[in-house]
Amino acid sequence: MTSSQDLLEQYGPREAMEYDVVVVGGGPAGLSAAIRLKQLAAQSGKEVSVCVLEKGSEVGAHILSGAVMDPRALSELIPDWKEQGAPLNTPVTEDRFLFLSASKAYKTPSWLLPACFQNHGNYVVSLSNVTRWLGQQAEALGVEVFAGFPAAEVLYNEDGSVKGVATGNMGINKEGEPTAEFQLGMELHAKYTFFAEGARGHLGKQLIAKYKLDDGRDPQTYAIGIKELWEIKPELHQPGLVVHTAGWPLANDTYGGSFLYHLENNQVAVGYVVGLAYQNPYLSPFEEFQRYKTHPEIRKFFEGGKRISYGARAITAGGIQSLPKLVFPGGALIGCDAGFLNASRIKGSHAAIKSGMMAAEAAFNALNENRQGDELAAYPAAFEQSWLKEELHKARNFKPSMSKGLLTGTLLVGIDQVLFGGKAPWTMHHAHADHECLKPAANYAPIAYPKPDGKLTFDRLSSVFISNTNHGEDQPAHLTLKDKNVPVRINLAQYAGPESRYCPAGVYEFVKNEDNSDRLQINAQNCVHCKTCDIKDPTQNIVWVTPEGGGGPNYSGM
Repeated sequence: MTSSQDLLEQYGPREAMEYDVVVVGGGPAGLSAAIRLKQLAAQSGKEVSVCVLEKGSEVGAHILSGAVMDPRALSELIPDWKEQGAPLNTPVTEDRFLFLSASKAYKTPSWLLPACFQNHGNYVVSLSNVTRWLGQQAEALGVEVFAGFPAAEVLYNEDGSVKGVATGNMGINKEGEPTAEFQLGMELHAKYTFFAEGARGHLGKQLIAKYKLDDGRDPQTYAIGIKELWEIKPELHQPGLVVHTAGWPLANDTYGGSFLYHLENNQVAVGYVVGLAYQNPYLSPFEEFQRYKTHPEIRKFFEGGKRISYGARAITAGGIQSLPKLVFPGGALIGCDAGFLNASRIKGSHAAIKSGMMAAEAAFNALNENRQGDELAAYPAAFEQSWLKEELHKARNFKPSMSKGLLTGTLLVGIDQVLFGGKAPWTMHHAHADHECLKPAANYAPIAYPKPDGKLTFDRLSSVFISNTNHGEDQPAHLTLKDKNVPVRINLAQYAGPESRYCPAGVYEFVKNEDNSDRLQINAQNCVHCKTCDIKDPTQNIVWVTPEGGGGPNYSGM
């Protein structure tokens, strides 16, 4: 295998482009930052050059969320979003919260429903479509958007500040050697670089470690969200209906729950969220989701319907206790790369937009003062004074409470959210990172999941097929192992090979060699970029890196 440094020496130097601000990631946070920078520049009659790098084949291709969207931040960014055609078409009309047993559903009375589960004034949306619209707004303002170009490497100045990023090399084969189509990556230099890669960002993770941005913070904690989009019978469709559930099929000690959102055009988004701090290595979030759909109260929506899309994505759920320091010399973390999601509301897009705006305002003022490469202290200062800080502070005890089990957690959330309105005089904490929570398989019995029927419940491979996921078969695997012996020696021996169950895309499977020994097979072409393996691997031996540009899912309407 030829190293990146060897390729640079052989084919270099890389071409470089200069910008005032480079944004890594074309999701709601990154695009909102770019839009805000251009708005401020236009208002003051100044020129600010901004570029956005997006690893998906197009803006929105890798965006997956439930999603019920709070339009508060969007209204601050683009006050006339409705007139501009933003695809927020379905206002929420009804909230239902159900506790499920194996065969029954118990509805929470409206007067007992905490404010975090009340969605009046919000919209059921396809976040991938909202993101595509934001991309159009950004380009109309003069933002240069480069889709299909993943940022693969952080570049540093001699003083240790961030200089920018380099895109990945193209045309490398499975053995790591350049082919006839080889192209060296490009460098993008900036006075400030924003990292908006979403949950468990590949480069964000490196920056947090390099600059010790998480010192004094709780460990970050995540969940995996698995989602399907269905077209259902018109007589079963209720535009704007929002249903959340807790309880069955998960055990009471496992954090998780479901969402079921009625969009326009007889479409329903249905999904399941499982906290990745779960202990039982036999648990399969994908199988739990399929099983959930068989509940009598849930399956009635889907009978005679058709599944049209599938996807999965990790969710940064630690809240304000786990929020790292947001800035470092030459750049900032925004959106879910930092972890602004409000787990109690199951919402992050409004927080991502707001964080991007605050970072953009800090950078614009710094550029006006002819600064570059320093820490944008005005960004975290603005957050401290913002409605977003107040909202996340109110939500801070939700995830730690629910991590104590369904019954205890529900009681604690009731006390915290209903009795104290999120202003209790205490703060609960996360004690462990998710990968530290898995227990040995010897402590548990395997879970017998029912076989899929191909009508309501499905297998992984047919699901990945409708996510439109594609990676070039001759490119290096972007799911890398620090030590190739660990999966069999530790993960299989002690934890019964959990990667074959926590991955929602069938990427990992243990197979037998000719001598009957075991090995881990990585089907990297199936990867939907959810990042669960990078988070949950008990030995932290799996490292997700960026694949060749444009690879991965191509979500439409998700």
